[in-house]
Amino acid sequence: MTYTLYIGNKRYSSWSMRPWVLLKALNIPFDEKLVFFGSDLTGQRREFLTFSPSGKVPCLIDNKAPATIFDSLAIVEYIAEEFPSAWPSDKLARAFARCAAAEMHSGFSGIRTDCSMNVALRIELGTPSEALQRDIDRLNELFKEGLSKFGGPWLAGKEFTAVDAFYAPIASRCKTFGIELDGPAGEYLDKLFDHPAVKEWIDDGITEAGILARIEEDSIRGRKVVKNLGEQLILDFMGI
Repeated sequence: MTYTLYIGNKRYSSWSMRPWVLLKALNIPFDEKLVFFGSDLTGQRREFLTFSPSGKVPCLIDNKAPATIFDSLAIVEYIAEEFPSAWPSDKLARAFARCAAAEMHSGFSGIRTDCSMNVALRIELGTPSEALQRDIDRLNELFKEGLSKFGGPWLAGKEFTAVDAFYAPIASRCKTFGIELDGPAGEYLDKLFDHPAVKEWIDDGITEAGILARIEEDSIRGRKVVKNLGEQLILDFMGI
């Protein structure tokens, strides 16, 4: 195949999820290379450097060029060179989609910090921090703006595009921590969570074996776990 996509754990890796979901949603063939995160960060970086110049995932290899693209947003732009439907066809919708994707790429530090991605858990969040509440408010505002301007059902119009793939991990995080958005924003988030490509990633993440105690602990942080969708895997991992 032309493309090979290196990704980290589907249970944890929001960065890997974005280009993977887009490729799946657009029916673009690719070879998936799943490389689990490790308990030894030095060893993990050494392994990741064998395929990614940054030592991070995701990393796309275009075997035909050949070329190596090692940033999630750059991967999307590279894909769009050959598959323009990665972005909306309308100029204004495309500009909005790129702005929103870039905002996700570099912003929303509150939700990144307080709500680590873990597709298998349902966690009682408690009272959001100020930073997290600002991010929730911004998500409400941003989603309503896109849906209102471009008519939905996706964020920048009728078709699922890169901007939706970029917010797919947000849909997962909101499910994990019980975060609800208002009205049309909440409806969009539910629709995004139920997209076949998003659902496939999450289902794979729930059942995969690469469970790491340090990331599980970072997700939970002493909060109550309401449900563990991959509970049997955890028990097996712990030898119980």
